[in-house]
Amino acid sequence: MTTIRADSRTELLRLIDDLDGLLERLTRAGARWSNRIDAVDEDYRASALNLAHYWAMRGVDLRDLQQRLSAFGLSSLGRSEPHVESTVRLVRSAAAAMIEDSWTTPPAGAVGVQESRRMLDRRTVELLGTAPQGRSTRIMVTLPSEAAGDPGLVRSLVERGMNVARINCAHDDPAAWRAMARHVRTAAEQTARGCLIAMDLAGPKLRTGPLQPGPRVVKLRPHRDAFGRVLAPARAWLTSQSTPTPPPDPELPTLPVPSEWLARRTDTDVIALYDTRGAKRTLLTTARTAGGVVVSTDKTTYVASGTVLRVYGTDDPADVGPLAQQEQSLVLRPGDVVRLTRDCAPVPPDSAGGPRIGCTLAEVFAHARTGEAIFFDDGRIGGVVVAVDPDTMDVRIERAAASGSKLRAAKGINLPDTALPVPALTAKDIDDLGTVTEIADVVALSFVQHPTDVEHLHRELARLGGDHVGVVLKIETRRAFERLPQLLLAAMRRRATGVMIARGDLAVEVGYQRLAEVQEEILWLCEAAHLPVIWATQVLEQMSKSGLPSRAEISDAAMGERAECVMLNKGPHIDDAVTVLDDILTRMSDHHYKKNALLSQLHSWYLDQNMPL
Repeated sequence: MTTIRADSRTELLRLIDDLDGLLERLTRAGARWSNRIDAVDEDYRASALNLAHYWAMRGVDLRDLQQRLSAFGLSSLGRSEPHVESTVRLVRSAAAAMIEDSWTTPPAGAVGVQESRRMLDRRTVELLGTAPQGRSTRIMVTLPSEAAGDPGLVRSLVERGMNVARINCAHDDPAAWRAMARHVRTAAEQTARGCLIAMDLAGPKLRTGPLQPGPRVVKLRPHRDAFGRVLAPARAWLTSQSTPTPPPDPELPTLPVPSEWLARRTDTDVIALYDTRGAKRTLLTTARTAGGVVVSTDKTTYVASGTVLRVYGTDDPADVGPLAQQEQSLVLRPGDVVRLTRDCAPVPPDSAGGPRIGCTLAEVFAHARTGEAIFFDDGRIGGVVVAVDPDTMDVRIERAAASGSKLRAAKGINLPDTALPVPALTAKDIDDLGTVTEIADVVALSFVQHPTDVEHLHRELARLGGDHVGVVLKIETRRAFERLPQLLLAAMRRRATGVMIARGDLAVEVGYQRLAEVQEEILWLCEAAHLPVIWATQVLEQMSKSGLPSRAEISDAAMGERAECVMLNKGPHIDDAVTVLDDILTRMSDHHYKKNALLSQLHSWYLDQNMPL
């Protein structure tokens, strides 16, 4: 037996006392939470107890204890989330063995390292399906509206690595959702790749009201260099007014024209017009397809409904059909005061008496207070409430571009300081659940804030025979984050459950400075409960929209490997984004599991045996 120094023995005895105190704290937490732990599904009991233990352990500052444990080469408890009691007891045994040459194991029932991973893996399969070949993290993709009529798009996403197709019930309708689901099931069968269907309930809509639409006019503007020279002409899509065809490029503005006139166009036509300013302009035919004609111009041109198009060398004029009315916006600058109103009738953007816009959630006016923060459009515009009454609320703008930021209709509103007693399930959501239970594998609960929201969803699913549908809690508000332990325990009363970190709204709610800290804490807490996590919002967003990722979002996507699923939002280049994300997650799966670095053999450097080290 090796004799240890007296001062080391004294310090080890101190460490054992501190660890015994921590174990006592865990015991008290288990007793305090016993009613909630007993209420969860039997399969989740050990996880619920571990969640209580983790909450108790993180209720004290352990940094000094961690450093003292590390000094003896003992675990610093920094990776103990999924097996708290077992880790603390094993560390205590190791410290005692250094004094007494003895060793004891954790008691039966305490979740161990291997068991915790098996539980999480099994529950992830229950909720999100079997892991794909080569990576453990699933990829969820938000389907665009076009997916309802384009089975090829859906199949491409499945082939590139989509494991869960997300349908957002805030858009489209049940007929479109069913069509999307059929395409997903067919693609999964044809490709022999598993792909589940997740549906997000819309939740209560807290958004800006409508603005009066602008004129029916399209501006065609060529791209110029700093000297005003044309680098690329402006282009537009001429298509049939009666049976329009989408443009070959989604960015092309559409000009509806009579079908007979369009059928007579050739590849060499030159079209003349006088634009809304009376300026004479010409449009050159650059491409002709069965669905329409692409035209281009080197000069800025304003085209309105009724603009007459004349083809050079012919007596064959045509009027431009009804154009979509332009979307209007309020322009807000720091110091401006904008009035939110209960009345959501469309208002002009230049209202007399100052800017005003409706608010779709009437409860705001009863519960907001002066001095509380308010944000619009994912936090792009922010301010503070300066006055409120039953029908209006005045907001002084503090965050906006000096030159003015545009606030449009149907943009999100966040009130992080305001306690809004609004249930997560709306009448529309309850109606939509009928379709969800028919076609979905997973349902996501938006705007969850209280355990009663979770219980309400459970009751509705049971009423509709939706026991086969997994449940995901979307953590997107400050209050959801603050009540996360209670929300998890409520969710664990039912099998197949998980969490989505909705980082866009959450960043606005808690502040961008805290987002990294908050998402880390959510990951830890869910790991303690052995529940799968979906890493969502703005992952590879620039790539989805433009086709080129930023350096920062590549690193962010790699961080998503710590979750069980990463969600991509829709965009013109979403198929390429899926391919890139699949590659990133596959590479990272060899290097990390949660917080643990996996020490696989590295092939980035090759040791030359003749090179001195």
